[in-house]
Amino acid sequence: MTNNEIKTVKSSLLGEEYQHIKHKSGLDIYVYPKNFSTTYAVFGTHYGSIDNCFKLEGDDEYTTVPGGIAHFLEHKMFTNEDGSDSFERFSELGADANAYTSYDKTIFLFSCTSNFRECLSELLSFVTHPYFTKESVAKEQGIIGEEIGMYDDMPNNRSYYGMLEGLYCEHDIKNNICGTVQSISRITPELLYRCHEVFYNLSNMALVVCGNTTADEVISVADEQLSYKAPVKIIKKRTDEPSFVASSRKERKMQLAKPIFDIGIKDTCVPAEPIMRERREIAMSIVLDLIFSQTGELFSELYESGMISSLLHCSYTVSEGFGFCAVTGEADDPDKVYERIKEYIIEKRKEGFSEEDFERCRKVFYASFVRGLDSAEDIAEDLIEHIFDGYDYFGYADIINEISLREVMEIFRSSFSEDCFTLSAVFPFDDKKEE
Repeated sequence: MTNNEIKTVKSSLLGEEYQHIKHKSGLDIYVYPKNFSTTYAVFGTHYGSIDNCFKLEGDDEYTTVPGGIAHFLEHKMFTNEDGSDSFERFSELGADANAYTSYDKTIFLFSCTSNFRECLSELLSFVTHPYFTKESVAKEQGIIGEEIGMYDDMPNNRSYYGMLEGLYCEHDIKNNICGTVQSISRITPELLYRCHEVFYNLSNMALVVCGNTTADEVISVADEQLSYKAPVKIIKKRTDEPSFVASSRKERKMQLAKPIFDIGIKDTCVPAEPIMRERREIAMSIVLDLIFSQTGELFSELYESGMISSLLHCSYTVSEGFGFCAVTGEADDPDKVYERIKEYIIEKRKEGFSEEDFERCRKVFYASFVRGLDSAEDIAEDLIEHIFDGYDYFGYADIINEISLREVMEIFRSSFSEDCFTLSAVFPFDDKKEE
């Protein structure tokens, strides 16, 4: 590719637009000009904690890497060959920088009110120029080992991963994104370079910028920092995951004042086609709001009876190959709450929801999406999520507007079967002897 290809993407419904640039380096760039005081940029790769067995098209054998390597690689990217630290460089430029790894993506980001061009140049430079040594890897193993220990001491974290361990028998999503002390001890500079070569190929990445900038300015920086490299086709190996859960209940005891719980509901009907996953995500999010809303009958029953002592937090997570609902809360008797929630869901699968309640939840969901258009951070984060998931960003709003109660009920009734539930609970120690 010798020239940059630029396309404007518009939404007549929202009155919004952005530019999609197929950069001559092979990188997809998305520029969303908005008159905000802050400009926000995210540079990500479609590579996360579950991508531990892979090969390139044409390779004979798969490469298997230790758990936690995607997160480890994210940490190591900020250290440069000249000894400088890109975090410090962003700070000197007056910008806030960060990075994170999820199940299926790694994101590097910054926000700034000035020096945008210099910040973007730094972002594109350090992410595409890795530098690892045995000494720096050994040092990072100690740092991340302490991070893993810290998370292991957090009841909320242990409850959440207990839920995933209960839901999944084989899928790597059940494993901690950070890995374990044992798994990261097997990481070497050679493995890090291999993962960077494969997954940080620009054809597997995307750059999204939102705020007070232009496509021309972003392209100018990309022209300076990025060079063309032949695109790759990555083949990721997945283990077969059964439809049933690994365990219907997980329990542990830790130092905390009141029991906490995570209820997981495994989605065994995740579509392969992105557009169908998009519709399913919207429908499932509306279902969760209909069931667990603070204004709903279930929450009122649980709270007024004293069965729960705080709000219920619920979410639906989906990507290619996996999906699950999570409901988190605090209760003296998590098992009692768990059983009542299962009973209520079974009841509603039979009875259905009223058109009035559905319309209320649908409109709230739509309003939440539109509110996100007032934030550079929300736009950039949401847009790159949609890109990697294969969703149409503006089409998301169209689907929310057109989705019907009938479609939502069909998806609801095809999910939430009794053998797809698990409870993970963390209880306080009974006495000091148990600590």
